[in-house]
Amino acid sequence: MDGQLLPVLLLLLGASGLWGRGPGPEGALEEPPEEEPPEEEPPEEDGILVLSRQTLGLALREHPALLVEFYAPWCGHCKALAPEYSKAAALLATESAKVRLAKVDGPAEPELAEEFAVTEYPTLKFFRDGNHTHPEEYTGPWEAEGIAEWLRRRVGPSATRLEDEEGARALIDARDVVVIGFFQDLQDKDVATFLALAQDALDVSFGLTNQPQLFQKFGLTKDTVVLFKKYDEGRADFPVDEELGLDQGDLSRFLLTHSMHLVTEFNSQTLAPHRELLAGFREAAPGFRGQVLFVVVDVGANNDHVLQYFGLKAEEAPTLRFINTETTKKYMPADRGPVTATSVAAFCHAVLGGEVKPYHLSQEVPPDWDQRPVKTLVGKNFEQVAFDETKNVFIKFYAPWCTHCKEMAPAWEALAEKYRDHEDIVIAELDATANELEALPVHGFPTLKYFPAGPGRKVIEYKGTRDLETFSKFLDSGGELPAEEPTEVPGAPFPEMPENTTEPKDEL
Repeated sequence: MDGQLLPVLLLLLGASGLWGRGPGPEGALEEPPEEEPPEEEPPEEDGILVLSRQTLGLALREHPALLVEFYAPWCGHCKALAPEYSKAAALLATESAKVRLAKVDGPAEPELAEEFAVTEYPTLKFFRDGNHTHPEEYTGPWEAEGIAEWLRRRVGPSATRLEDEEGARALIDARDVVVIGFFQDLQDKDVATFLALAQDALDVSFGLTNQPQLFQKFGLTKDTVVLFKKYDEGRADFPVDEELGLDQGDLSRFLLTHSMHLVTEFNSQTLAPHRELLAGFREAAPGFRGQVLFVVVDVGANNDHVLQYFGLKAEEAPTLRFINTETTKKYMPADRGPVTATSVAAFCHAVLGGEVKPYHLSQEVPPDWDQRPVKTLVGKNFEQVAFDETKNVFIKFYAPWCTHCKEMAPAWEALAEKYRDHEDIVIAELDATANELEALPVHGFPTLKYFPAGPGRKVIEYKGTRDLETFSKFLDSGGELPAEEPTEVPGAPFPEMPENTTEPKDEL
């Protein structure tokens, strides 16, 4: 009998009251249905539920808020996340928060990985109220407290309800940046917009009030979002448009702009001889609020990596450099005049107005650049080598401080040694922090690109596993790989950054 019809047949028999009490159509007694095996409880590791296809449903029913990490045992980023993930689970457990953390071995559970469109590891998804079909993508930080706070703001209020001046003052005094929404009607749709933004702005504390005495205390007569800060002007107001309401995008940009210091120092101290320069820098900054972020770097405070990034030497200071953080294009003043409020403002206006062309870093070509199995490329010999129509060129773009680049270095050396006698194959590397290519910007490390022989300047980005065997398959197939399991992606969480930077991943 077709197994798919069995439940229907059993249902009809049960409804007619004939269950197991008489002969069936062929004169035989019908057997009772096999009972479904009881659902097994998922095991735990370090406070994390370990889920499979069989246990996911039970976990969703038992835990109305569930964060699930899809990981791969071989994934370096997953291994780096593991202790932070466990710490986050422990933090929430001590608070008796109604949320659990879980994990799924993606390669071992391919059906689940496919069902939830997991294409890279780690991938985290948040399930609420047992909803199996529409989990929320995790968008928070990758360290324990950040993970915990992201979840707190989803299972609890994302803003503190303020009833009196004492509560408001306590909230304002507790953090450097605090945002309070003053709304006369807490059921208004603008409040929902405000709370939705508060869910993800984890580095800022949020408050909410409808109390008339607090409107009066802070000099407000209509709905307004106020940012309080312990620096610069101390406060910035964002009135709610009475006709259009509160736009989340506009509010987000306002909060981002006004939570930044007018001038950010790259270190904790500013050398005394430079205070006069800093005064001029500060004087120019307010005119570019929301357009330019001003940063001061002390070249004498172990910031060599910053100097290298801009192609500078310490003796060139004081000087100015401008960077577009989206395109990574860099600009320098046309002359080395004094740094004053006037010269700083003029330089910014010139860059923003398109009057200054960007510059590109390049080291000198080493005399022995082609003597090792791995060829050394710089900006000045890149075009000649990469687009040689007689060669298939495989290039690693790296940063000297990048841990992932160091980890894959032995495999890259082994690859070059393996193909050193192949006249048509070149294995090379380029320090992308010291050499910039206008046509091929590099944003994450390591980045691997393949330049096949022939006309057309074709470029193929390598996205496979970083080991000798897979590299070899890629080269032997002319720049193609068979479909395989999802792989780590350059620029995924947890790369190591140079000291004193605030970037969250291996990016420029």
